[in-house]
Amino acid sequence: MTANSTAAPQRAAIIINPAKTVDVDVKELAARHAAENGWGETMWFETTKEDPGVGQAKEALAQGADIVIAGGGDGTVRCVAEVLSGGDVPMGLLPLGTGNLLARNLGMDVTDYDGAMAGALAGTERKIDVVRARRSDPDLEQLFLVMAGVGYDATIMADTDEDLKHKVGWLAYVDAGIRNLPGKPVKATVVIDGKRVVHRGVRSVMVGNCGKVQGGLEIFPEAKVDDGLLDIAVLAPHQGRLGWLSVLAGIIGKGRGKDTAVEYFQGKSVEITLEHKDDYQLDGDHEGQGKHVLMTMDPGALTLRM
Repeated sequence: MTANSTAAPQRAAIIINPAKTVDVDVKELAARHAAENGWGETMWFETTKEDPGVGQAKEALAQGADIVIAGGGDGTVRCVAEVLSGGDVPMGLLPLGTGNLLARNLGMDVTDYDGAMAGALAGTERKIDVVRARRSDPDLEQLFLVMAGVGYDATIMADTDEDLKHKVGWLAYVDAGIRNLPGKPVKATVVIDGKRVVHRGVRSVMVGNCGKVQGGLEIFPEAKVDDGLLDIAVLAPHQGRLGWLSVLAGIIGKGRGKDTAVEYFQGKSVEITLEHKDDYQLDGDHEGQGKHVLMTMDPGALTLRM
């Protein structure tokens, strides 16, 4: 008898956000794919408002999970990735959220739950970059995978109507965006790889690890999830009612003109300091307000299986 024949079967852990309702029996789906691939019984962990995934991911590792599958939106994915980054256990994606931005940027069909589960258990592995964001107010380090920002984009996340989001999906962000178009700029200093590149009034500083946001809008056309680079966009609309049109033109033109309504940069670290506190978001989750954050690239730190 060989040693392999007595080895325990591999086991997956699914960390699921119970608030996400989908037209599929996730437990039945997991059991079927585990049986088809010779895996043992799936471990289940539900997120809570108090712990949206970090504690559950740590417990999954403690119980010997061979893969940890994030079943939820980008917030659940981010929390699970925070625990798995830098380790050997891969992460799988079961997109159950509104945006599912990481999955979309990776080219996944977010409606194909069968494909997502099959990929997690028997797919190929790839390493992607993660970004570590350290705030000084409060002193806190978090991780993100898709996009973070201070200012207008974070205000949209803070002001999105949750009931509307359940009814119309990502269009709820458009509603919040329109309502918050009026507003005052905040003086910002942006330092990339140790060099100051911006010191003026802005409405938003966005930092991307991926290119696409809600509705398929491509904010960072050069962004790649495994290129070891941060993509930074500084939005500073001209004054007046038509000011945001200059931002839209800059995004469509990919910032190649001389207009400073949108400026694009790349680097391995970015430090953002605001004159006063403003809204702050990570992967679509509003994380309160702050006026200082240092974001640094951690290349290839997370293993995905898909």
